[in-house]
Amino acid sequence: MFTQKRLTEAYKNAKKMYFDDHSRIVFMSDAHRGDGSTSDEFLKSRNLFVHALNEYYENGYTFFEVGDGEELLEYSEMEHIKNAHTDTYQAIKKFYDKNRYIRIFGNHDIYLDNPKYVKKNLFINYDEYSEVFYDFLKGIEPQEAVILKHRNTSQELFVLHGHQGDAPNDQFWFFTMLSIKYFWRFFHRVGIKNPASPVKNVTKRHKIERNYSKWIEKHRRALICGHTHRFKFPNNKQIPYFNTGCGIYPASITALELTEGMLRLVRWKEKVDENGVLHIKRETMRGPEPVEAFDIRKPKEVVEYLAEMKIQRTKKTRETRAAFREEEMENDKED
Repeated sequence: MFTQKRLTEAYKNAKKMYFDDHSRIVFMSDAHRGDGSTSDEFLKSRNLFVHALNEYYENGYTFFEVGDGEELLEYSEMEHIKNAHTDTYQAIKKFYDKNRYIRIFGNHDIYLDNPKYVKKNLFINYDEYSEVFYDFLKGIEPQEAVILKHRNTSQELFVLHGHQGDAPNDQFWFFTMLSIKYFWRFFHRVGIKNPASPVKNVTKRHKIERNYSKWIEKHRRALICGHTHRFKFPNNKQIPYFNTGCGIYPASITALELTEGMLRLVRWKEKVDENGVLHIKRETMRGPEPVEAFDIRKPKEVVEYLAEMKIQRTKKTRETRAAFREEEMENDKED
């Protein structure tokens, strides 16, 4: 019951933004960036994360970081985190400078709900090499939740971290912070995880997801979140609950992409080719599926029809682009 209330409160207070079939958005969450010490879980995947961000930046995406970007419950000094992951924050700054970075806070970076903390730690940064302060994410306003509304159909995607109503990580987060900072932090160094966390506790994780599902069914809105670290992309007959996964899997990171009006769950991972050369590859795990396929406000038959029309239009557009590129190549050969 409390989860339903908290999700509804977040929805009512959410920042509203618009998207359409030309929008390019990537949702990523739960990087848990630390201070670079042995207990920093982000260390093993930061190269994947930076590479993925650079690819998304070059291809015109807006980056939604859906909570727990920093592990502030474990490492309270934001300065140390920024210094440990300079490449990551340089990539984030590129998005922000182009007005393409949206920050949502979660339970492990709940301090970002405090404007004074944000101003002190994110507005400026310190360059240790040149020994000067410079504008970093000046003016940023982290949100608890965002509603993405389609310009033409009014379909909504409700985006938030997903800890709302999870008692130890919501209303009792301060006590959880104390246990993490002064107890579990040291166990992390030898690979022992907190068994009460939804990441490791399957029963707890499934309970949280059932609460998400109840809210979606009642309010008839698609939900995009993180928190559980369990990536999720609904099947055709499932309710529209999406989970971005996380950025601290042992050998990969996951993301949810929205482009050309299509949703797709992807994984970035390291692969070795036949010559022994290490590459970073992006692979599709689920999708792409038209965003209309997850509009549960409409009858099922209407949703299926709109989704099929979107697939056909997208296929035709891609074929036209391919033909145009082929024609250009032929003209270049003739010249």
